[in-house]
Amino acid sequence: MTRVWLVDRDVDSRNLVTMTYATPDGERAFTRQAALDSLARRDGPTAALDVADDRLTAVDDRETVARYAAEAERVAESHDPDDEL
Repeated sequence: MTRVWLVDRDVDSRNLVTMTYATPDGERAFTRQAALDSLARRDGPTAALDVADDRLTAVDDRETVARYAAEAERVAESHDPDDEL
């Protein structure tokens, strides 16, 4: 298991929330989707998740790696892993 931090969240026109979590170095990511309604009825996304290594995908774009790494560091420094964001 690898700890990943919430680095991006997007809501589309169908109210589907896409949450991207990344490793602290920004090199690997995990994407989770949920309906906005379901997040309102239960616990929202947390600052971090522990994800099996085989569920992580490589981040190929260097700018995205840098952005994910910076955001993962910011979230990790200001939140406990179980904090709802």
